[in-house]
Amino acid sequence: MNTLGINKEPSATRVVVAMSGGVDSSVTAALLAEQGYDVVGVTLQLYDHGAAVGRKGACCAGQDIYDASRVAEKIGIPHYVLDYESKFSQDVMDDFADSYMRGETPIPCVRCNQRVKFRDMLAMARDLGAEAMATGHYVRRMSGSSGAELHAAIDAGRDQSYFLFATTREQLDFLRFPLGGMSKPETRLLAEKYGLPVADKPDSQDICFVPNGDYASVVAKLRPGAIDPGNIVDQAGNVVGYHEGIINFTIGQRRGLNIGDRAGDNNDPLYVVHIDAARREVIVGPKEALARTEVHLRDVNWLATDVTPDNVPVSVKLRSSQTPLEAHFRATGAGQGMITLHAPLLGVAPGQAGVLYQGSRVLGGGWIESAATA
Repeated sequence: MNTLGINKEPSATRVVVAMSGGVDSSVTAALLAEQGYDVVGVTLQLYDHGAAVGRKGACCAGQDIYDASRVAEKIGIPHYVLDYESKFSQDVMDDFADSYMRGETPIPCVRCNQRVKFRDMLAMARDLGAEAMATGHYVRRMSGSSGAELHAAIDAGRDQSYFLFATTREQLDFLRFPLGGMSKPETRLLAEKYGLPVADKPDSQDICFVPNGDYASVVAKLRPGAIDPGNIVDQAGNVVGYHEGIINFTIGQRRGLNIGDRAGDNNDPLYVVHIDAARREVIVGPKEALARTEVHLRDVNWLATDVTPDNVPVSVKLRSSQTPLEAHFRATGAGQGMITLHAPLLGVAPGQAGVLYQGSRVLGGGWIESAATA
């Protein structure tokens, strides 16, 4: 049994590594090559190469493709660039825009993993004769009593398990995450040890197709109707202001409301508490109006076949950077579920994910459809 849990010698085990051009995936490829595996590097071109060149702080841009190629040459592995632009546009960018149009706050990185990297790219890896696909994600794949389990990374500050909740059990059987037990400084040291040309490259910050974090301009380009104006109303339906597109708002937002001196009954600040996409209305209210204890999920992916999703105690993350909260979860139908929080939470946003844990183990998760107060 080799280090990837496959009953073959490393030299007889082909592994496709998803190489984004960043330090994490580069170290993953170098580490596996050093261990003697038959490593093949693959990089996806996800959007227009010309528009991407020179962009900093985004993954899979033209510079990143070049960097991945340089790393592959340095460590002596074959490297391929695949054009997935149309798939990415349809499955990720269009979904991103449509989600904003529904008044949601989407997470395109989850969709990219779910619909491109762990579906199409994984199928391609099998076609290449690979027995595993490795990525640079900070997450752990561990063996459990009922098969492979998904666990949070050792380094909580780098953990990416929230973004991988939609990974299926079949995909998890094929995937490997060599960096899940490391910290970022350890990864940087390995990059220096291997002499990788990206050892000092900064981490990507923006969503790859959203330059400078300006989500609204990207959505407006994809969906011109997204910037249609509308009313800002209080919870009683009174018009208190006007907006230039619901895509400029998210649940819990306080700044940028442009409602002048209007405030709550006690002169308290007002927050976005709901977005009515059909009416193009942004509803505002006091901070306490944001409190939610019930969160309804759709498209639930349940990974833990040995755990019955019937009022099971969990810790849950409803935002990627959030500290896990104590809750219970129960399935309410096919692909449906409800999280009952032990304490009210402010600012639960539809379109984000609800990811369920027991300890470090990811039990599953789903997309937030709505939230209410019990």
